[in-house]
Amino acid sequence: MDSKKDDNWERNLIEKLAQSALTEQKRKRRWGIFFKLLGFGYLGVILYSSLIGFKTSQAIDVGPHVARVELTGEIGAKTQANADQINASLRDAFEDSNAVGVILEINSPGGSPVQAGQINDEIGRLRKKYPKKQLIAVVDDICASGAYYVAAAADKIYVDKASLVGSIGVIMNGFGFTDAMQKLGIERRMITAGENKGFLDPFSKEVPYQIEFAKQMVAQIHQQFIDVVKKGRGDRLKSDPELFSGLVWTGEKSIELGLADATGSVGSVARDVFKTDKVVDYTYQESFAERVAKTVGVEFGRAIGSSFMAGLFQTMNDQTVVR
Repeated sequence: MDSKKDDNWERNLIEKLAQSALTEQKRKRRWGIFFKLLGFGYLGVILYSSLIGFKTSQAIDVGPHVARVELTGEIGAKTQANADQINASLRDAFEDSNAVGVILEINSPGGSPVQAGQINDEIGRLRKKYPKKQLIAVVDDICASGAYYVAAAADKIYVDKASLVGSIGVIMNGFGFTDAMQKLGIERRMITAGENKGFLDPFSKEVPYQIEFAKQMVAQIHQQFIDVVKKGRGDRLKSDPELFSGLVWTGEKSIELGLADATGSVGSVARDVFKTDKVVDYTYQESFAERVAKTVGVEFGRAIGSSFMAGLFQTMNDQTVVR
């Protein structure tokens, strides 16, 4: 009897353990299905939003209003303040028949002269196409260098009295490491086809011809900048020998010099110039789908890179032979 009881006890224990394992497997399977469905739903939302896009504020009928476009941060092809995005925002603003005017709100130290030039050109084109619609630049903390290159295309420029405005100049900078390399016993080895292919190489000694060529190139771009400012500001500019020297002035001083027209903010310009309190933001914003796509792309690239490097090191290890 005792033997049978022991057998029954062991059998019952095994059955309970087996049943518990089966229950746990079912639970895991159910949660696995749930998370898979959740993942597919998440991907579906991303795909749907990327296909139909997101409605922007300018697509909503809000009646007569002022269209605002922000230009913030460094101007460059790979920054948020790039010509493609700023110009697309400006086109949307000008094309909306309910927009009584456009405010370009600027808070930027400048950046790429090419990107700034493309924005300046697009503003000029839009002003000609829509002559009855004013574009007014409103400066926050700073509007310098390439940012002022853009602002010069506006009908008028409003600033705060403490804003920083100007820096009408061009800079090309770098470093020279030849003395440090010599002290450290480092030898520079550079092979080029074309005598100036190593133009201003920081690890080689300066070449007088290249230095002079660079100065001429910078001077040419500077003159282009000056011409754009003179064309945009016209007779409002005062005659001052330091106007195009690269100096930066306060907003108050910039009005005296003719670089700006008056003090004002986005709100005051909307009320006083365009006679409305309603301001709608037309600035390009990355959609949720675009941000996710970039993140996924970066992670995918990292994963591919890690796999590639792992495979490369494995191949190197397989081919390494101790002799």
